[in-house]
Amino acid sequence: MLDAPLRKLTDPIFARTADALAWRNVRPSRLVVLGFLLSLAAFPAIVLGHYIAGLVMIALGRSVDGLGAAVKRQTRASNLGDFLDVSLEYIYCAAIPFAFALADPSRALAASFFIFAFTVSAATFLSYWRFATKRGIDVKAGGVKGVTHLAGLTDGAEAFIAFTIVCIRPEWFGIVAYAFGIVCFVSAGLRVAAAFQEFPEQ
Repeated sequence: MLDAPLRKLTDPIFARTADALAWRNVRPSRLVVLGFLLSLAAFPAIVLGHYIAGLVMIALGRSVDGLGAAVKRQTRASNLGDFLDVSLEYIYCAAIPFAFALADPSRALAASFFIFAFTVSAATFLSYWRFATKRGIDVKAGGVKGVTHLAGLTDGAEAFIAFTIVCIRPEWFGIVAYAFGIVCFVSAGLRVAAAFQEFPEQ
């Protein structure tokens, strides 16, 4: 939901660097992988209780990932790039709450709820995309991702905000995890409702 308005703010920032990288034939998929690795570097930092260091790595990783999206707009999208963009973001989003649970086992239930709800949201998103493309429904999202986040209440921007809050205030992890999880279920429910509307039984 917040990805599109935030993109209007970040696109001009990334544009000049993206132009230079595209001119040098830097592949967007490599930036996506680099952004993922930087984001995942937050995992050991958070497990060891270095939450601000973890937030710095997440911010760096998401910035590089955004730069990769900007380069992709300057070049030609690829199936591999789209696959990496979506799948690696999901892995990172599931890894961070797991790291918080390892840092403090008392957070395990909240982290499990977060990951479960996020998985439900991801499953409905990917399932909708699969059958929408079969029916010729355009699921492109402005050329930024290979697939659109229908009912995008829990896109990358919302996850980043949630992780920012819990890295700054780790004691709020439970509240944020349950709130984010509930929104994930709402988002998944909206996708299911859309599926009933778009894919009626014959």
